[in-house]
Amino acid sequence: MIRQFELVERIKAYDTSADEDAINRAYVFAMKAHGAQRRASGDPYFSHPLEVAGILTRYRLDTDSIVTALLHDTIEDTPATLDEIEGLFGGEVARLVDGVTKLTRIELQSEHTQQAENFRKLVLAMSEDIRVLLVKLADRLHNMRTLLHIEDPLKRRRIAAETMDIYAPLAERIGMQELKSELEDLAFGVLNPDGRESILTRLRFLREHGGDVVSRIANELQSTLASEGLDAQVLGREKTPYSVWRKMQRNNVGFEQLPDIVAFRVVVDNRDDCYRALGIVHSTYPVVPGRFKDYISTPKPNGYRSLHTGVFGPGRHRIEIQIRTREMHEVAEYGVAAHWRYKQGVAETDGRQYRWLRQLLEILEHASGPEDFLEHTKLEMFEDQVFCFTPKGDLINLPVGSTPVDFAYAVHTEVGDTCVGAKINGRMMPLRTQLQNGDQVEVITSKAQTPSPTWDRFAVTGKARARIRRFIHAKEREQYIQLGRSMLHRVFRDEGYDYTERALEGVLKSFRQGTVDDLSTQVGAGNIDAKAVVERVFPGTRKKTLYERVMPLARHRRRRTQPEKVAVPIKGLIPGMAVHFAGCCHPLPGDRIVGIVTTGKGVTIHTIDCERLEEYAETPERWIDVSWERDGDPATSVAHVGRVHMTIINEPGSLGSLSTMIAKNQGNISNLKITNRSSQFFEMLVDIEVRDVKHLTDIIAALRATPAINAVDRARG
Repeated sequence: MIRQFELVERIKAYDTSADEDAINRAYVFAMKAHGAQRRASGDPYFSHPLEVAGILTRYRLDTDSIVTALLHDTIEDTPATLDEIEGLFGGEVARLVDGVTKLTRIELQSEHTQQAENFRKLVLAMSEDIRVLLVKLADRLHNMRTLLHIEDPLKRRRIAAETMDIYAPLAERIGMQELKSELEDLAFGVLNPDGRESILTRLRFLREHGGDVVSRIANELQSTLASEGLDAQVLGREKTPYSVWRKMQRNNVGFEQLPDIVAFRVVVDNRDDCYRALGIVHSTYPVVPGRFKDYISTPKPNGYRSLHTGVFGPGRHRIEIQIRTREMHEVAEYGVAAHWRYKQGVAETDGRQYRWLRQLLEILEHASGPEDFLEHTKLEMFEDQVFCFTPKGDLINLPVGSTPVDFAYAVHTEVGDTCVGAKINGRMMPLRTQLQNGDQVEVITSKAQTPSPTWDRFAVTGKARARIRRFIHAKEREQYIQLGRSMLHRVFRDEGYDYTERALEGVLKSFRQGTVDDLSTQVGAGNIDAKAVVERVFPGTRKKTLYERVMPLARHRRRRTQPEKVAVPIKGLIPGMAVHFAGCCHPLPGDRIVGIVTTGKGVTIHTIDCERLEEYAETPERWIDVSWERDGDPATSVAHVGRVHMTIINEPGSLGSLSTMIAKNQGNISNLKITNRSSQFFEMLVDIEVRDVKHLTDIIAALRATPAINAVDRARG
């Protein structure tokens, strides 16, 4: 355990203006506050905040950060209060301690709102002052170093998974590579001890039987550079077991097939020497194709700058070389801490300068809840990046697998919301296209466009998905309210009552709803039966029998007698939200239809003669009369999918005749599936986008007149 004077000496070694009195007072205060508390290892609890402070001295942090480290557990684990700390150490330290205290019980395996809310507070705290995150990372590092003393294996795995999922990526995001690597490797040892031990065994074998290969390669590289008049320091570092294992998994190769278990760093004086060293290396050794990356001209989001290349180096060993200046090397190892400079005790660096933190705050703004935010934040913290450019040459960094939709939201939220297409390197490409390094992306927008629910299937970044899902949730609620009100109107009329919102307000508490809109949403989603609402408003309303509930639906549809007076209109409702069209019968405008209420999903529309309706014969409360029309207006020309079954002659040009005839009649093939084939005929199911049942009937008639088509009928079931 570090002694008091040793801690002060460490700080004074790099900051002669450090407040020695504050550090000593914090040391004594924390030691007395924790008193006789013990850790799982049996050590005095005070040893933990002291070690955390010691870790931060390696990163040359200021007095307030060190004091915060000493005090960071006092609010959580002792009788000390925040007011007491503020009175003794000032508002700055109190704010930092409060920021760290709120983060001490994050449990990512749990999906409870409380844990997700804790993580939300972390982002808010570190966005105001990045030192909150630095203290928390040091706290987690010491806890991981002593994790073996926790007896419960499930708790050990939970803490290790937390570290791997959140804390290590956060360390990477602020460029603290050394700390991130240790966190990952310690977590890996808990989550996959056999895998780590296997890799360690192989690394030991290579060291024992390969001799001092690393030193020989480093010395030859240094001699090669010196012979060209370049003063450089060459360092060789063996990769951590977790880094080796991850590369094996990513490339799907065995340990023996890994080319670069050791990374060599060439450290030079200035930026020009970096490119000069690269030229010397490339002219001396054969280059491994596709391994060169220039992070100096296009730095990583965390500020990392370096040249990466792969060569067949000394002894024909395939090696990875990273070339950087001394300043770049400091940033690569220590990240934000390498830039830590203070003027009169005020940090020049705070969390607001980090673009990725601003992105997390934007996700926080658009997420529908804490759990949603936690999910999208994990997406946002991918380590692997692709670098793309706007037409003006601005650099946009995105996670690997990102699409033009992610790019559009990275440029600006409004650009994402109104995106209708994208040109990638001058060519129009689908919005689901995965972007590659160096792509130039031009986003095409339209004021009439809104986020599409389909984007959520391929969007990768947390910001894009949070915004898309927020829009979907808002639109779904609008649709459910509209459908729910229509259902309530219909049931009120059926029972002979006038629909009024005042009547509904009287039963809100009994259904545990806050507003009439909330109640309508639950009715539209199928979570509350509209009939039950009427029965609650007007107690004593007689429940109809199965015959009385179901048979009028068929009669209304067969006779076409005043459906608009009793049916719930579905015009204007977006398919896939409040209403769904059944895939068994593919109903179209003009068909006689009925709705089946599905709990939590709204209404599924079937044709009145669909065979699947027999499955719901014993649940009449789920049946609802619906109509395509409203106020006598015809359904709009929105595309609906009709399915046809056809037999065509197996000869050249048959499919061409089929598609041409459908196109001539303003239809569009959305899917085609061959169900049976022989030497003479093909049988297939074809999904066609049409306006209504008459449109599909016209297309079927035209297809029947086509010589290449033997038979065609509308598919059922």
